[in-house]
Amino acid sequence: MTRTTNARIAGFTYLFYIAVAFPSSVLLQRATSAEGTAAKLARIAEHASDVRLAIVLSLLGSFSALVLAVTLYGITRDEDHELAMLGLTCRVAEGILGVVGTMSVVGLLRTAIAAGVPGSANASTSAALGALFLNLPFEDAAATFFAFGSTIFSFLLLRGRIIPVPLAWLGVIASALLVVLLPLQLVGLFKPTFYTWMPTLVFELTLALWLLIKGASAPARRQTT
Repeated sequence: MTRTTNARIAGFTYLFYIAVAFPSSVLLQRATSAEGTAAKLARIAEHASDVRLAIVLSLLGSFSALVLAVTLYGITRDEDHELAMLGLTCRVAEGILGVVGTMSVVGLLRTAIAAGVPGSANASTSAALGALFLNLPFEDAAATFFAFGSTIFSFLLLRGRIIPVPLAWLGVIASALLVVLLPLQLVGLFKPTFYTWMPTLVFELTLALWLLIKGASAPARRQTT
């Protein structure tokens, strides 16, 4: 694909990713907003349709991560092939971990539904399975790989002057902040909030519009050559 095509697809995919990831997170949080595993399972069973929709949206989000991996690699590979490949690998890992995390939500939904069927499983077994699915950190791991991949691609966009320098700097700083904070979340030392993700959200929305409207310039060193 041409650089322009990669830029247009990446810009659209950024917007699409945000459009599916945000409602998916809201639906899951609403379906699990209860105290205790048993109460969570009961609430999930009551909101099964919301959880099913969240599962579909999560799968679309994981596919979006793979599309971004390929298109951003296509945009930045002329600046530094090895770093661009590393960024691609991180975003692919994000997508794969997202799919695995979605499968854990599928298991959680099935456990919640089965817990309400007489004779299907005893309460202790359902509680144990529910606690397992609720505490698997696939989403946190996927977010960590996202942060690393976003930092690498933002750095390449900055170094190659492929997008405006202030926008690229925003991407580097916002992504690097997540690189520091998200591993702390994995080990239970930090709990991110919406404001933690705000700089990255602003960067991605702005970058998406830029890529859709202006496209991506060739790296500065290639233009010089």
